[in-house]
Amino acid sequence: MPPAAKSQKPDFAARLLAWYDVHRRTLPWRAPKGRRPDPYRVWLSEIMLQQTTVQAVGAYYRKFLERWPSVADLADAQQDEVLAAWAGLGYYARARNLHAAAKVVAHQMGGKFPGTAAALRELPGVGGYTAGAISAIAYDEKQAAMDANAERVIARVYAVETPMPKAKTELHALCSALVPDRAGDFAQALMDLGSAICTPKRPACPNCPWAEFCKARKLGIQETLPVKAPKMARPLKRGAAFVVTDRTGAVLLLKRPDKGLLASMLEPPLGPWGEKFPADALAIRQAPFEAAWKKRAGIVRHGFTHFELEIEVYVAQLLKRPKTPGEWVPRERLGAVALPTVMKKIVEHGLDEGGPLFVLRKPRA
Repeated sequence: MPPAAKSQKPDFAARLLAWYDVHRRTLPWRAPKGRRPDPYRVWLSEIMLQQTTVQAVGAYYRKFLERWPSVADLADAQQDEVLAAWAGLGYYARARNLHAAAKVVAHQMGGKFPGTAAALRELPGVGGYTAGAISAIAYDEKQAAMDANAERVIARVYAVETPMPKAKTELHALCSALVPDRAGDFAQALMDLGSAICTPKRPACPNCPWAEFCKARKLGIQETLPVKAPKMARPLKRGAAFVVTDRTGAVLLLKRPDKGLLASMLEPPLGPWGEKFPADALAIRQAPFEAAWKKRAGIVRHGFTHFELEIEVYVAQLLKRPKTPGEWVPRERLGAVALPTVMKKIVEHGLDEGGPLFVLRKPRA
């Protein structure tokens, strides 16, 4: 245990919990004060919150819980249903792991989630942080739940200047030494403190229950912590997509491979991605079949974790469906299928009938 943490642990925990008892946020997945949290709801929310903001998760969480109120209900769902409900939330491996973990809990564990972080880590999609958060919040196991908010708070309190992500191990050790018996409340209190007070910019230090302990504040460096590693430039990829409709307006969609980027999700036909857009003649050869393809004005841009993507969209309208793999999805059902955000952008751009065709413009340098 770090010496500073050992000597100050009682004040740290007591002051933070006293603040939390007054200022705790009301969140859809958070159990009311005095009520034991439901492990299923805690797990569901923590998986959704991985790499996603609280604001973005709320509507998805409510939709999932209404449709699948228990882990058994989620386990009995079809993967395509889960992916469709997840569409737009991003990082789709989480949805596949969510469904796989639900099956494990429902069919191999009698519907009961493990009560320790070590056991929870055996579930698909549950890493170190998620396991700690679930076990602390649902079972009050003394675990440090280190989300970005908690890392920022601890880095400032102890003035940890080691760059991220290298600092993660140190921050986890410092936080672990502070966890009290109310481990779940402590974990959520740290999250709330980072969200409301110890914000990335202009933290409200005078309102912080840990202000007098904060080494970064004493040094005047709180806004510089945690130190972030330099961002790596993301490569730019370009390509063509083909949005085709039949006489009813239904759109042709294909299913992506079961492994890799956006696995098992739907997409319009795509050409390969490279450094440059294909010339029109080459793009037409990349199309799924011969048709009167026209290029829609403008491009679709989307950022992935490791690269940026720019897509030119070619459109065609058919009187008769060709014999080709894929599914013809009516326009009114596009919002109910497993169509990730980037593919929604492409389809919407292709269906934007008010926009001009064949208009060329200079691509981004």
